[in-house]
Amino acid sequence: MPRTVAVVGGGLAGLSAAHRLRRTLGAEARIVLIEQTAQLGGKGRTVELAGAPYDIGAEAFLARRPEVLRLADELGIADEVVAPSGASATIRAGGRTSPLPGGTFMGVPSSAESVAPVLSEQGLATVRAEQDLPPVPWSAADVSLGLLLRERMGDEVVDRLVDPLLGGVYAGSADGLGLRAVAPALASALDAGAGSVTEAARASVSPAQGQGPKAPVFGAFRGGYRRLADELVRQARPEVRCGCPVRSLVRRELGWRLEIGSAPAPDTLETDAVVLAVPPPSARKLLTGVAPVAAEAFAEVDLASMVVLGLALPPETTLPDSSGVLIARGETRADGTRLTAKAFTFSSRKWPHLRGAGGEVLVRGSVGRAGEESVLRLGDSELLDAVIGDLADLTGVRARPVETVVARWGGGLPQYGVGHGEKVAEIERCVSGIPGLAVAGAALHGVGVPACLATGEAAAADITGYLLGSGRDAVGP
Repeated sequence: MPRTVAVVGGGLAGLSAAHRLRRTLGAEARIVLIEQTAQLGGKGRTVELAGAPYDIGAEAFLARRPEVLRLADELGIADEVVAPSGASATIRAGGRTSPLPGGTFMGVPSSAESVAPVLSEQGLATVRAEQDLPPVPWSAADVSLGLLLRERMGDEVVDRLVDPLLGGVYAGSADGLGLRAVAPALASALDAGAGSVTEAARASVSPAQGQGPKAPVFGAFRGGYRRLADELVRQARPEVRCGCPVRSLVRRELGWRLEIGSAPAPDTLETDAVVLAVPPPSARKLLTGVAPVAAEAFAEVDLASMVVLGLALPPETTLPDSSGVLIARGETRADGTRLTAKAFTFSSRKWPHLRGAGGEVLVRGSVGRAGEESVLRLGDSELLDAVIGDLADLTGVRARPVETVVARWGGGLPQYGVGHGEKVAEIERCVSGIPGLAVAGAALHGVGVPACLATGEAAAADITGYLLGSGRDAVGP
C-alpha cells in the first residue's frame, strides 16, 4: 500500500518538503499538503503590481548559499533566476543619507575608517578605542548582539548600522537578538580567540569585499517567488487542501491522525508520517500532546510583524541612483516628524527586469520593527500616505503612485533571541525521537529562503529514512 505523508504548512519550507518527498518516495506515495490560508507560498508571495509580478514578502535570496540555485536547476527553472543591477545601497542615519559602508560584517565595523561616513566623531573614537579595551569576556554561552556591541563599540554602531540592517531581516532589534544565531561567523571568531569585536569582524568580513568584480550576493526569480512555488507544487503533485486548519495531531499505533477543517464538522486524515512546517504558535498547539518539551520551546520563540507596501510610480519618475535606503530608528523628515518607513527598495533600480507593463517605476517600502508595533495599527491608506511622504522627503520623488499594494505580515518573522540555538536543538532532539514526525520552517535555522528550503529538505529526508527503513505496513486511506 502506498505511503501517506501529511505536510502541514504550504510555505516554501513545506513545498520544499513535499517536492523532496515525491522525489524520494516515488509516484505512488500519497502526499497531502495542508495550508490554513487560501494560497500557497507563505512569505514567497507574488502579486501583480502595474501588470508586473512583484514579490511582496521575501524580496531576494542569498545567492552564496546553494539551496535556491540547486533547487532551481533541479526544477528546470534556473534560467529564470536574475541578478541585481549592482547598484549600491544607502543608509539614512544621524540625519544624513550616506552610502552603506563596506568593510563591515552585518554592520559591525572591521575598522573605524570603514564606517566614518555614518558615525559622529565621538562614535568613531569609541570604535577606534575598542581594540585597546581588555579582551572580550567570552564563554560558550550566547549573548545579546546589541548589548555586546553597545558595551564594546558604543550605541551609534548599533543604532546607526546594525539595527537598520537587522531590522530588514528580522524586523527586530539587535538588543533582542542572540549573537550565535544571528551572527555565527562573529561568534566563531570570538570562539577562536579574537580579543576584540573589531578583530572578530575583520575575520568575518569576506576578503573579496571591495576587490573588483564578484558574484552577485543576491538573486531573485523573473516571475517572482510564485514561479518557484508553482513549480514545486507542479512537480510534487500533492493533494492540496488550502483554507484548511489542522485542529489536532494525535499519534496512533500505526501512524498519525490529523483533525482538519473548520468546526463544527472537521474531517480526519490518517497518515504514516507528518511534516510540520508551520509558524511557532501553530507548532506549539499541535505538539503539546505529542512532544510537550518541543511545544514549550516553540512557545518561547517571539515573533515580530511588518508591512510591505508596493508603489508603482509614473514611468517618467527618476529614482536615486542606488538600490535603496535603510533607515535608522528615530530618523526624521525635514520638518522634524519621525519617518515611518524602515527601508525603501528602489526595485526598478535594483532589478533591471522590474518595471510595470506600461513602464511604471516600482518601489518597495517596509514598515515595522520591534518596539514600533503601534504604527502597524494604522490603516492601509494612512500607511501609504506616511510612506509616500517619507519617500518624498528622503529622495525628492513627489509623484503619486498610479497603483499600490499592501501586504501585512502579522507575526511573520521569528526573533532569534539569546539562546535560540539551544531552543532549536531541544526541539529537534525531542522531535527526532518520535518516529514519523519532522519539523521545518523559518523558526529553526534561518529566516531566509535558502535556510527555509533546507529545513524542508532535511525534514523530508528524516521522513523518507523512517518510512523506507521501518519496514512496517502503511496505514489505510
